[in-house]
Amino acid sequence: MRIETSAGPAEVEIHRAGRNKPRFLLVLTHGSGGGVDAKDVLALRDSAVEMGGAVALVTQPYRVAGRRAPGKADVQDAAWLEIIAALRKKVRGVPVIQGGRSNGARVACRTARAAGARGVVALSFPLHPPGKPEKSRREELLAPGDIEVVVVNGARDPFGVPEAADAAEVHVIAGQAHSYRAGFEEIVAAITPWLRRWSAS
Repeated sequence: MRIETSAGPAEVEIHRAGRNKPRFLLVLTHGSGGGVDAKDVLALRDSAVEMGGAVALVTQPYRVAGRRAPGKADVQDAAWLEIIAALRKKVRGVPVIQGGRSNGARVACRTARAAGARGVVALSFPLHPPGKPEKSRREELLAPGDIEVVVVNGARDPFGVPEAADAAEVHVIAGQAHSYRAGFEEIVAAITPWLRRWSAS
């Protein structure tokens, strides 16, 4: 499906098991130059659907338009909030959890409070540009305030690895860089308890 936003159309795939009302809606998006077919995103989608959730995979407007760079954060965030509002009308009356990988994780953190998200999943959160730890984005992780953020990063991520105090929980996948080649079961195992908790609370 397409959702029109102030930044152009977004494309959304909604996955769910059966016709019963889902326990929650998990909205996931991609990194700056990537797509929603990243293996970690798909592994999390499959796990959430098995748990009885609905999962919306969002291709943001700038990627639909063929661009690799997301552009201004305020434009990206405004479009994301419009996407969440439209999805709430499609999947009504359930808790909303949002997240993404890399740049998508940044968007999910920055907008969590305004979106009314129950929790945030941050895959490969880019703590700083490679080689520039002084340009920390830690404040984005802390932006949701009392909305809990769970982070999963590779131990060899050149964008840095958040510390334990930066989020409700930080999981580090040994041997992995910014894009994961392995460790998908570990990623799912780290996030699944939070999905259960968020959907039940």
